[in-house]
Amino acid sequence: MNPSSPPGARALTVWGAAVAAYAIAVLNRSSLGVAGLETASRFSVSASVLASLAVAQLVVYAAFQIPVGVLLDRLGPRRIIAGGAFLMAAGQLVVATATVVPAVLLGRMFIGAGDAMTFVCVIRLIPAWFPQRRVPLMTQLTGSIGQLGQVLAAVPLVAALQGFGWAAAFGGLAAVGLLAAILVVVVVRDSPVSGPVDPAATVSPPAATAPTPAPRESIGVGLRAVAREPGAWLGFWVHFLSAFSTNVVVLLWGFSFFVEGQGRSTAEASALLTLNVVAAVVAGPLLGEASARHPERRTRTVLAIAGAIGVAWLLVLVPPGPRPLAVLAIFVVTVAVGGPTSLVGFDVARQCTPAHRLGATTGFVNTGSFVAALSTMLAIGVVLDHVAQGATRDLDAYRQAVGGGAGRGGGAPPGRLAAPRPRGAPHPEVRL
Repeated sequence: MNPSSPPGARALTVWGAAVAAYAIAVLNRSSLGVAGLETASRFSVSASVLASLAVAQLVVYAAFQIPVGVLLDRLGPRRIIAGGAFLMAAGQLVVATATVVPAVLLGRMFIGAGDAMTFVCVIRLIPAWFPQRRVPLMTQLTGSIGQLGQVLAAVPLVAALQGFGWAAAFGGLAAVGLLAAILVVVVVRDSPVSGPVDPAATVSPPAATAPTPAPRESIGVGLRAVAREPGAWLGFWVHFLSAFSTNVVVLLWGFSFFVEGQGRSTAEASALLTLNVVAAVVAGPLLGEASARHPERRTRTVLAIAGAIGVAWLLVLVPPGPRPLAVLAIFVVTVAVGGPTSLVGFDVARQCTPAHRLGATTGFVNTGSFVAALSTMLAIGVVLDHVAQGATRDLDAYRQAVGGGAGRGGGAPPGRLAAPRPRGAPHPEVRL
């Protein structure tokens, strides 16, 4: 494949079907976040139990990443993406019919497993179907377009929950997941030639040289090699640092924080989550093109964006009282940029990984932000229960849970906002 040649219609069709499956996976992943208040009311669960549902989903997601990556190197993306869509459809059907919390937990674990089988496989398709020069941009477009699933969660799913109820809303998600699986089976192919992806072909060898077969090695040898690769670890930490904030906001606590903590309506909360997606969609291609043109600047870019995300958290956690809608909009836009920034980690790891280990390395990198997010989401739920003590969760409770005491002064009791700090007094520490 010529590195400068444009992608053909077939490549775009295959990629488009895979990205559609990924967007539906994001919809499934995000469904608990926008249904958090309904879940708490329907099953009479505390914030820590609600957090445990999301954490269990992410634990399964993170735990499956490396096994999925290993299978990906052997089976190819198509079968794994389709299997993941079927698994998520089954999980949503379990959630739709659930009458007790353990059933919801089981359904969310199915969803986490199916979700784990989607993104890394879609990313793995790109080097097989597109010129190498376009891989960073197509990776960012994949992440950005896939995040439209958040819009489906924030708007149509919320409307379905309010208009048709729990069973119909989640049953509809199951049907959509089944359609995604069928689409992948019919349209997606692992490479321009039939059969699983030939990993050696993804390195873009010189045109005059025939691709050499990928070396065969045991799973243990391959995983040890990935664990010893500094570039894989750098990709992991880029993913860890950049995306966990937006995952915490989108997957569980953002909607509740905006409604209960900031006093916004459900429509405003949905609009803020939608803005999060729009910002990620806009930022993704820009970051992808910058990553391809200036790979030497990747680390500095990641650190600068991580610093901006920290400042955005300070803007909503430290000042007293609910923040204006404009400030919340700045917050969600800034946090959203962390999502596409995390995909730079895949570019970093890809450049120093042999093609026959690319699936395992991609899975390893993709655990980064989710390991950070699952621990953070669970901690927020536990602290919310402790601070609110059964009362309505207010802004101060969320400050304690999200910011570790930010904005809370001198031991004010739970449920009351602390008095403003004296001029010149230091800000409390904010732990992100």
